[in-house]
Amino acid sequence: MREILSMRLKELRKERGLSQIQVAIFCDITEKTYQNYELMTREPKLEILIRIADFYNVSIDYLVGRTDIR
Repeated sequence: MREILSMRLKELRKERGLSQIQVAIFCDITEKTYQNYELMTREPKLEILIRIADFYNVSIDYLVGRTDIR
């Protein structure tokens, strides 16, 4: 799950031309925390995963690789 989550977080962020800090601010987490998600050194708690999915307007299932449908 971490590898897919990491890849999709990077992909979605780059598609939208955003910085890690911009995503982190919306999700009410630190930039370092968000970086850790993209680097696969940490997994987000469910509450944060929901915020990230809402921010990118995708499903949690898409973020974690359970589906390829956003």
